[in-house]
Amino acid sequence: MADACYAHPRLAAIYDPLDPDRGDLDAYVAMAEEFGARHVLDIGCGTGVFALLLAGRGLDVVGVDPARAAIEVARTKPGGEQVRWIRGDATALPPMRADLATMTANVAQEIVDPRAWRATLRGAYAALRPGGRLVFETRNPAARAWEGWNREASFRVTEIPGVGAVESWVEVTGVSGPLVSFRWTYVFAADGEVLTSDSTVRFREREEVEGELTARGFAVEDVRDAPDRPGREFVLVARRP
Repeated sequence: MADACYAHPRLAAIYDPLDPDRGDLDAYVAMAEEFGARHVLDIGCGTGVFALLLAGRGLDVVGVDPARAAIEVARTKPGGEQVRWIRGDATALPPMRADLATMTANVAQEIVDPRAWRATLRGAYAALRPGGRLVFETRNPAARAWEGWNREASFRVTEIPGVGAVESWVEVTGVSGPLVSFRWTYVFAADGEVLTSDSTVRFREREEVEGELTARGFAVEDVRDAPDRPGREFVLVARRP
């Protein structure tokens, strides 16, 4: 089930204005060029920012996400007709032979159930052509990122055209082993409506991730640092032999 920030129409519509700096995607665009990818599967595409970046460069892109509201936002953006949008996940994709499959931002960590995670890796493997690559990021647990997820550090007021001022902040609601739960709160000044979005992410150790990839048939080619978050992320590059 998709989190409310993607699934609720009012929240999906403001997702991009609340997070306008997507410099984290530059590394993925660079890797698509590095690997000579022409056909890309964007798993957990959300509102389509990355998929549309690639489509604007002439690549053939399929974006898949379980949240209907997010997909609708993506579909109606300029250039949205250039991407094939699918509501769903990597476990039930049509036949394809992608050069590259990606899970940007929090996508990999939001797949918290071990069975669902293994099924996602199997789905990505099946969608790739031989020699194709899966690239995704996951936070380094040692950096303990969740310790900075609090109202004091995250509170902001964003003026959004056609919507007005929106207050937003995040707070951790629970930590249990590798699972960290948190809640985003949104307050719309125009009518006072308060909406929340609850999420849980799994922090996986590097060895665990590499082991899962190998078990699903991938060859782990590289584990890179995120250029904009050195020491805080693992960026996995895995190839279908």
